[in-house]
Amino acid sequence: MLKSYHPEFLTATILNWEHLLSDEFKQIIIDTMGWLVRQKRCTIYGFVIMPNHIHLLWKIEDGFERAKVQGALLSFTAHEFKKRINGDTEKLKSYRVNLLDRMFQFWQRDCMVKECWGEEFLKQKLDYIHKNPLQPHWHLAGSSEGYYWSSASFYENGESPFDFLTHYKE
Repeated sequence: MLKSYHPEFLTATILNWEHLLSDEFKQIIIDTMGWLVRQKRCTIYGFVIMPNHIHLLWKIEDGFERAKVQGALLSFTAHEFKKRINGDTEKLKSYRVNLLDRMFQFWQRDCMVKECWGEEFLKQKLDYIHKNPLQPHWHLAGSSEGYYWSSASFYENGESPFDFLTHYKE
């Protein structure tokens, strides 16, 4: 029996915290999130894509299992990452694992998932997501909405290049 899900806060990290996520790789994640939403597997309320990890506020839709939707996001993006760096043997070495089921791994296996039981917790996580690029050790933008790879502009001024986003109050 499939369960009904609450919104969740998910963090997925690149193996060994490597800074893999260039703009090209970030776009792969964006495209995959959009595909999952169009397939009605999940609703995405907020996100940020950092150089070595992502944070999502999402809800798995009824009829789907979190493990399968999360697996689709991570396995498809990993497959695309490998295709992009396949010719760069030096870079590829960082992701070689030689496990029984795979030779390469891009995402750490220990994704953090926390259910968002109330609006206050959800808003706190959304705020955390949007401020992440502004942290002193990152300083990726001058303002939350100035960081392209985030849902901050969607919430700050109602504009976003990402058509798959849904406001958490909807």
